[in-house]
Amino acid sequence: MPKGSPELTNARKEEIIAACRMLYETMSFKDITLKAIGQQTSFTRTSIYNYFETKEEIFLALFQQEYERFTENLDSLCEQNESLTLDELSSALARALERRPLMLKLLSMNLYDMEANSRMERLVAFKTAYGASKDAVDRCLKKFLPGLDEQGRQTFLYAFLPFVYGLYPYTMVTDKQKQAMREAGIAYVYMSTYDMAYSFIRTVLGGLI
Repeated sequence: MPKGSPELTNARKEEIIAACRMLYETMSFKDITLKAIGQQTSFTRTSIYNYFETKEEIFLALFQQEYERFTENLDSLCEQNESLTLDELSSALARALERRPLMLKLLSMNLYDMEANSRMERLVAFKTAYGASKDAVDRCLKKFLPGLDEQGRQTFLYAFLPFVYGLYPYTMVTDKQKQAMREAGIAYVYMSTYDMAYSFIRTVLGGLI
């Protein structure tokens, strides 16, 4: 790590992550390179190695930010509401997911590559952010569904978390994929992120309380 103030270090890291975020809007994970990311920053490409050793570490940092923002959304939900009905809570959790399309995209794509090609310290920071988001969901359940015991909350969480992994590819469907489904003769109901998440959350929680 180069010498410099913590503020400069954090600013450089944030600029690198922001460049990656911008490129990922129009490019695929495999096509984005450190060179391409470096070209979007105000400093030399080789300087990136002072902060991140691999492309995957940058994506993991971006993913970490998305989990942190998801957690902030859920904490705000708890702070701003004294109580919520089952329907209101299901809707609020679905909206929180709907606001994080990048998190859902990253979750469904290349997670193993990101984790495998990142240093342990980067992976631990990411897992900490993931764990905080899981705890935030649990806090919402505790506050708004007090009749749901610990076993019920755990049952929901370990159904909810794998479900979220597949939410992006089921709701963000390309025209090419739709054409292939038609030509394959597969009847498929396309749903929005909110609609699919709300239906799942409401159904599972409704069966637990």
